[in-house]
Amino acid sequence: MTSRTRPDPEVAGDPVEADDAPSASGTTIDERQAAVLRAVVERYVATAQPVGSGTVARAGRLGVSSATVRNDMTILEREGYLVQPHTSAGRVPTDLGYRLFVDHFAADGQVPAGTRRAVSEFFAGAHHALEDLLHETSHLLARLTDHAAVVVGPPAESAVVRSAQIVALQPRVLLVVAVLSNGSVEKQTLTLDADTDDATVAAASAILDAALRGAAVTGLPVPPAAARGAGDAAASDLARRGAEALAAHAGQHEDLVYVGGASRLAAEQSSFSAADRAERLLELIEEQVAFASLLHVVLDADVTVRIGSENEAEELQECSLVLAPYPLGDSLGGTVGVFGPTRMDYRRALAAVAVVASRLGKRLSG
Repeated sequence: MTSRTRPDPEVAGDPVEADDAPSASGTTIDERQAAVLRAVVERYVATAQPVGSGTVARAGRLGVSSATVRNDMTILEREGYLVQPHTSAGRVPTDLGYRLFVDHFAADGQVPAGTRRAVSEFFAGAHHALEDLLHETSHLLARLTDHAAVVVGPPAESAVVRSAQIVALQPRVLLVVAVLSNGSVEKQTLTLDADTDDATVAAASAILDAALRGAAVTGLPVPPAAARGAGDAAASDLARRGAEALAAHAGQHEDLVYVGGASRLAAEQSSFSAADRAERLLELIEEQVAFASLLHVVLDADVTVRIGSENEAEELQECSLVLAPYPLGDSLGGTVGVFGPTRMDYRRALAAVAVVASRLGKRLSG
């Protein structure tokens, strides 16, 4: 299981307590053992140090002795949720342990007030072009989670034209502009053999807008030929040339991929088994097309969490991904998410990804 129903980013709620939870072997662990696992995960995420039974018992939430906790840890280790890295050391969570924690304790709850405020202030003041908005959103998400963050732009091929126009730059040089539903702007330059006047450009712009507005970017229509005088014919020809220029290039862009806080991976090297793990992940990120393809493969229709060995790509085997699509009108737009070592604050990451995805979708759909 790799995804959960997305919590409402604006609704508060107490974390769900685990009932008997299925284990790797098909048996179950009881509620107290699940609570022990929760305590180990939370402590290990906070300290990066193996967690002993005494530490869990002293936390006071369970009301049992350290001997009882130690016995529960033994059961959790046997079932594959914990591992003891060294003899006499405490335990650390496995990928399976993180999975149970995410599914039963991390996904439901209140978005912290500070996160809501930071996101609201960001989008209230965001009046950037699409590329700048996505770039800044990735850095916002990195600041909210203390992990590297990624934002993938809406696929150009799914966009429709909101408006189109032709603007005269010089008597023989025109700019054809189409604003798309995904927030991007397509621009093409036309160079003419002879001067044209403002009236013809204005008429051509009106023809182009009427023909293209609402059309899918992957199948732009060509404005019909004029049936009247020479002025109409000149404007119609100009509109046709503008539509052909846009059609030749629109929708052919690669996915826009923006990564914020990539330097945080270097600071997290100690959380990987080998120092080159973070470096290899950074190399993958630099190959934007390949990285975007990996994100598309793991993305579900809702918030998706992939933990360590759940990732098929070898470069991600020690990473966790928390991803969510953002809406664009009535369809799915692009993707936002965070990624880092499996020792991640999943509650914080899930809350931030959910609220940022929601607000980004509203911003682009508005």
